Amino acid sequence: MPKPKRGDREARATDFVESLDRGLRLLQKFGAVSGPATLSDLARAAELPRATARRILFTLERGGFVATDGKLFSLTPHVLTLAASYLRSSQVVAVLQPVLDRIATAAQEISSLAVLDGEEVVFIARGSPARVFSTGLDIGYRLPAFCTSVGRAMLGQFDDADLAIRLAKMRREPMTAHTVTDPERLLAAIATDREQGYSLVDREAEPGFRSISVPIRRYDGAIIAAINMGAHVDRVSTGEMIDRFLPLLREGSDSVKSMLL
Repeated sequence: MPKPKRGDREARATDFVESLDRGLRLLQKFGAVSGPATLSDLARAAELPRATARRILFTLERGGFVATDGKLFSLTPHVLTLAASYLRSSQVVAVLQPVLDRIATAAQEISSLAVLDGEEVVFIARGSPARVFSTGLDIGYRLPAFCTSVGRAMLGQFDDADLAIRLAKMRREPMTAHTVTDPERLLAAIATDREQGYSLVDREAEPGFRSISVPIRRYDGAIIAAINMGAHVDRVSTGEMIDRFLPLLREGSDSVKSMLL
């Protein structure tokens, strides 16, 4: 991707709306608190002056995104319209949803689609054999990229030098007793995954859970997402994942490459 020209960067700086940036930052901080929060708590979490946070919160209340009893503030379901807008406008979701449904039915397992968002992966779609969302990762769920199969499949898009820098800067806190956090070992694992075209992560992101993923490439070969299947270790072995799940995931990935711009 070409780097933005200096004039473009200057124009973006001029067009930057600080109040909108602060409002979005404050919205995100609701996820860092448990239950309704006070004005002071939210202002502190967003690193904003109390008066600024107050104006933002009452603006969000007027828009229907926040509810308050005068003391405590909480998000309303109207916030979900923002996520719904993304999902409706996302080409990758529209193209991959039928694929997720097809391979989930064939494997009789839940399949998921994830994208890379900074140091994390976020799951944006999934398919299940009966289209019943009973188990598995919810849409919008986030996990660290370094210890998930979808994350490693997408991190393979970077060359070793760039990847080494990214891994060194990442927060690599262990999620389970099996989580690999050493950057050199992670670099070697991701390089191997890149070469073989898939990633299999065993009990590193969640206790007793393993998953296998392949990258999703657009028409020019660039990696833009990843799809996976996972199961509890007592139910599905790593060998079965490779023998039974991997061909389905690869077929699904190959089938959409020419459709993604």
